[in-house]
Amino acid sequence: MSIQSTIFREYDIRGIYEKELNEHSVKLIGYYLGQKIGKDNVVSIGYDARSHSPILRDYLTSGLNAAGCKVLDMGMVATPVNYFSNYIDFDGLTTHASIMITGSHNPSEYNGFKITVDKSPFFGEAIYALGDEIIANQDKVIPDNTAKTDIDVKTPYISFMVKEFNALKDLDKKIVIDCGNGVADTVITDIFNALNFNYTGLYLEPDGTFPNHHPDPSVEKNLIDVKTALNKEGDIAFAYDGDADRIAVLTHKHNIKGDQMALLYAMKMENPTVIGEVKCSQVMYDELERRGAKAIMYKTGHSNLKVKMKETNADLACEVSGHIFFKHRYFGYDDAIYATLRMLELIADGIDLDAEIEALPTVYSTEELKVETTEEEKFAIIDQVKILLKNPPEDFPKIQSIIDVDGVRINFEKGWGLVRASNTTPVLVTRFESTDAALAKEYEEKVNNLIKMAKQLVS
Repeated sequence: MSIQSTIFREYDIRGIYEKELNEHSVKLIGYYLGQKIGKDNVVSIGYDARSHSPILRDYLTSGLNAAGCKVLDMGMVATPVNYFSNYIDFDGLTTHASIMITGSHNPSEYNGFKITVDKSPFFGEAIYALGDEIIANQDKVIPDNTAKTDIDVKTPYISFMVKEFNALKDLDKKIVIDCGNGVADTVITDIFNALNFNYTGLYLEPDGTFPNHHPDPSVEKNLIDVKTALNKEGDIAFAYDGDADRIAVLTHKHNIKGDQMALLYAMKMENPTVIGEVKCSQVMYDELERRGAKAIMYKTGHSNLKVKMKETNADLACEVSGHIFFKHRYFGYDDAIYATLRMLELIADGIDLDAEIEALPTVYSTEELKVETTEEEKFAIIDQVKILLKNPPEDFPKIQSIIDVDGVRINFEKGWGLVRASNTTPVLVTRFESTDAALAKEYEEKVNNLIKMAKQLVS
């Protein structure tokens, strides 16, 4: 069975179990990745709730052992717990790399690998080069060797959180959490119990078939149950994706998006540097600057933002979808459980989340709107859109400026429109915002016409 190049993505390795991620391909991934990590170096592995995750763990371990690495196995954990393993000591051993086996919020037949090497994401060109090497050597046979050392990362992670947020003990708020049958509750209720929180938990049990709803809290229909529970018995609610690196924050009035969360978190930081992705509202960038913070717009993607944070020594980064990265008092990676506790800290400090959101300038924003295309054509369409923008149609709104750090973000007089190629699926992602609702619709219509023209020119 030949190995598909499409499993090697911008941010991670991802594919369908057995069809794309199987014994042959995963052993080779382990072997050639292990060569890059280095002989005798230590690799810690964790996995999510999918039934095939432990099977992939064994294949991966065989490959890593063949490359001469030492494998540590932390079992089923949340992705941020996996990242945490890079910052602690295991009986004198420190990790050189960690690999999280997870399909995140994708359907249950998917799985994948999020890779950290020397505390930095292994992504982009490094993943593509790894894929090329594996495909060029796919006849190589890797023997079974699942030798590994079991480690406990959850206990030190829980201890860290309880100590860091001890001032929240006995918080007088009714909290609702929806783990979506992902892996958030491999640690979260232990932390909540230690802090004596009053909480209601939905779908806590890890189950990789996701029997209650899809574990993607950025999709409104997946929040129906948690909103019902909040309205019935809660003051604040949180929902998590399948591997607990993304969060939704819900009040009785608002579903607080990632860029709004960043504004709230930044309130308790002194002159912070905050990085947002290209989908973030202009309100976030303008408001941060108004408050004396430094705001940076950068590419979408957890790996991109981690690298940019390190480069700029930023305190905080965010994606609209709920990836929140704290370097301020933390390690600079996306952790939805840590983000939960930081939000509860704001509430304990007397911040009225609804009042803060309602005090922001009013804008009309679309959700992420997706345009179906193909893996082969998506980037070519973006290139063609850029060409068309140099001489746009006569009825196109007046362009103030263009930002092309990731796709193309077109700034108009009273708003903006974004078109970018998804790095994980065969779609174009668009978003539109304006201070005027009718203009937001007009921007959407005119930019979509431009995309249609670009698609015709490419196909």
